[in-house]
Amino acid sequence: MMNEILKSLHERKSVCVFTDEEIAGEDKNSILQAALQAPSAGCQLLYTILDITDKDKKEKLAVLCDNQLFMAKAKMMLVFCADCRKWLSFYQEAGLKPRNPGVGDLLLAVEDALIAAQNAVTAAESLGIGSCYIGDVMENAEEMKTLLQLPKYVYPACLLVFGHPTKQQKERKKPERFRLSDIICENSYQEKTGAQIREMFSGKTDQKSYDEWMEAFWKRKYESDFSREMNRSMEIYLRDFQ
Repeated sequence: MMNEILKSLHERKSVCVFTDEEIAGEDKNSILQAALQAPSAGCQLLYTILDITDKDKKEKLAVLCDNQLFMAKAKMMLVFCADCRKWLSFYQEAGLKPRNPGVGDLLLAVEDALIAAQNAVTAAESLGIGSCYIGDVMENAEEMKTLLQLPKYVYPACLLVFGHPTKQQKERKKPERFRLSDIICENSYQEKTGAQIREMFSGKTDQKSYDEWMEAFWKRKYESDFSREMNRSMEIYLRDFQ
């Protein structure tokens, strides 16, 4: 028997089509407050949340994020930025001379930002509000920095859109997850054999052979233009930390 939190986690799925119903101010505040309750390294809250309310900016973000135009119709859009800049300001205000942030600081801030984002997603789900992660906010670094006015040492770790799901979205089947034995390694990392890999994907390749399905997925995701652009943009963000 699942409790309500576990039930919500199991039932939650990405929502890309929203009704015209607005998100109540009280619900929006509850989602944002839930984000702030997330665990944070040293209780530093190494993130800043951008609440995107400007219609023009929403539309520009939708275009920059691989022309996912549904994003602009979301009733709430949040960008969770890994923020390694604000503590520099805090230290400098105290007359201190902090070192420049490094890659380790960035990764710690990304962890903080994503944990807070997941809290927001879970809170929204509990209120009947759907959400979708938009990883493409990592792309088009130059335009993204300009549009969001991101200073040095601030990186957009993820973008979330929220809204009330349509009936079709509510009833749409959630993609099946792998088994625990496919994902969990006890005590140390263990490479899978070819046979184990094929067993892992058994029944999950849309009636195609493993090789056919994997080649199509490889081309659509790993070798895609957006994946290459993501890596190009990350090199730009990483320059600040090297």
